[in-house]
Amino acid sequence: MRVFIKIIFLMFFGAVFSQTFTVTPPPGGKSQEQQPQQRIGNEYLAQNYYDRGEFDKAVIIYEELLRVQPNSNQYFQKLIGCYQQLKNYEKAENAIKSKLDRTKQPQLYVELGYNYQLQNQLDKAQKNYTIALQKINENPNYVYAVAREFENKVLVQQAIDAYSLGQKLNPEINFDYQTALLQGQLGKFDLMIDALLDYAYKFPNNLLLVQNQLNRFLIEDHSKSFAEQLRKALLIRTQKNQDLFWNEFMSWFFVQQKEYAKAFIQEKAIYRRNPDNFNNILALAHLVAQENEKDTQREILEFVLENSQQTDILIDVNYALLKLDIENATPSDYPVISQKTDQLLQQYGTSANTVQLQILKAHFEAFYLKKIEEARIGLTNALAFSLNPYQRAEVKLELADILLLNEKFNQAIIYYAQVEEELANDAIGHQSSLKMAKASYYKGDFTWAQQQFKVLKSSTSQLIANDALQMFLLISDNTVEDSTQVALKKFAHADFLSYQNKNTEALEQFKRILMEHKGEGIEDEALLEIGKIYERQGNWQEALTYYQQIIDRFSEDIYIDEALFFSAEIYRKNTQEIEKAKSLYEKILFNHQDSIYFVEARNNFRKLRGDTHL
Repeated sequence: MRVFIKIIFLMFFGAVFSQTFTVTPPPGGKSQEQQPQQRIGNEYLAQNYYDRGEFDKAVIIYEELLRVQPNSNQYFQKLIGCYQQLKNYEKAENAIKSKLDRTKQPQLYVELGYNYQLQNQLDKAQKNYTIALQKINENPNYVYAVAREFENKVLVQQAIDAYSLGQKLNPEINFDYQTALLQGQLGKFDLMIDALLDYAYKFPNNLLLVQNQLNRFLIEDHSKSFAEQLRKALLIRTQKNQDLFWNEFMSWFFVQQKEYAKAFIQEKAIYRRNPDNFNNILALAHLVAQENEKDTQREILEFVLENSQQTDILIDVNYALLKLDIENATPSDYPVISQKTDQLLQQYGTSANTVQLQILKAHFEAFYLKKIEEARIGLTNALAFSLNPYQRAEVKLELADILLLNEKFNQAIIYYAQVEEELANDAIGHQSSLKMAKASYYKGDFTWAQQQFKVLKSSTSQLIANDALQMFLLISDNTVEDSTQVALKKFAHADFLSYQNKNTEALEQFKRILMEHKGEGIEDEALLEIGKIYERQGNWQEALTYYQQIIDRFSEDIYIDEALFFSAEIYRKNTQEIEKAKSLYEKILFNHQDSIYFVEARNNFRKLRGDTHL
């Protein structure tokens, strides 16, 4: 009767999945082997039951699967798991012992011991674990299977013992990595760190593997105790061992903690002992630039400038330093910057090798000195050089920006379109698409611009996608509310004045929008732009006033995270009101996890809170 019920059960579910199950025939019957497709369907069904916790259904299928494929370890493990979940420990024990008698696989002693442990028969469990370890003594090659089985059963200390025994018996093999991760599971982070560092030093080809594991713990290390332990361990090795390996590792650690100045100290030490190239130092300078750590960036660049003799490096470093000078310049600095630019181009020549300097010179002339025609001629001449596609695209983008500055909208759009077409699948092509859409927006062609922003808000670049989304919503919201787009046209004009660095005129226009369109959807956008202009001018209190209006009145709108972050940055960097900055960063952390400023807000909050390592 039991066999008959089993047959009916299997036939029913086989019909559902268009599969036929083969069951053990009655005495005298003929066995019919499962076809591969049938077996796969059965396995899928059994796994589905197992995952859903319906072990009484899964066990029937796994018994049949194992009968057809008695050597399948996967089916065996699942069947034993079903027995144990159903508390049918005797069946599990018999199955394990039967396979043990047949195969002599030492890891089965772990399986048997674990079955006893589930029944709280700890003496029997320990006896079998001991036998499993003894089997490693008999044949060190058994360590892999036995240790992995201990790991599978989360018997961490026993797994460590197995690996340690195997390594002792055969010193040529190394289990430091496996042992280290197990020590981490036990919370013995000091032992884990030591083992991982020793392993990385012995096997430098696996350095990235070790650093990835350490970084995972650093990310989850909210109390920063792990970071402090790792720092101390690296410091000890750096002091005891003069190998540059440890300086490089220490530099990596400081980068993960965003302590770039300390990373630079390590890189300088490495360079002084091995002055072959500046690749790592230049990579650090690039990273620091992305993180907007301008003081450290300048320090790194000046070090390279003092120590390098390579012309291409010197050109790039001078370009980066000149760009920093321009970003922080006031009108009184303009003559010095202009003279320095001319001297660099005279020193290194006007050619394809200095095209970045020429682009920077043109940008400075157009946007700061208002020498638009000189800038345009300089870039047009640069296009005559033998440039690679990226250099040509950058020249055309700057030329388009300058034409746009001079209100030559159509000519600017032509150059943007050329770059978009020439590098359609590249980041610079997407950037050009965004600039082209903004040019149409400044021009007042909102319909076409909105179509482009709609496409670009799905860009793989988060910054481009974010900008495109905000522009798309700006046009959409203010078109629905006002089909004549009166406020939007005024806003686009004010936005263009801001692009032209005509800050006084832009402020007047934005403030006029606030008066003439009070209570309309355009209001929070105008407040944000006014705050940004005042911030560029260094008028911190006025900037904070306008950002605060967004925080108070538009807390549910899309610009709230910008207002919070920009205000926090002013309090942190400019007015030194640390508690106010912390409060605003905290609001981003709790209420705006999807903000593009979230990571930076979190890091700055931790610094202000007093965390030693980030």
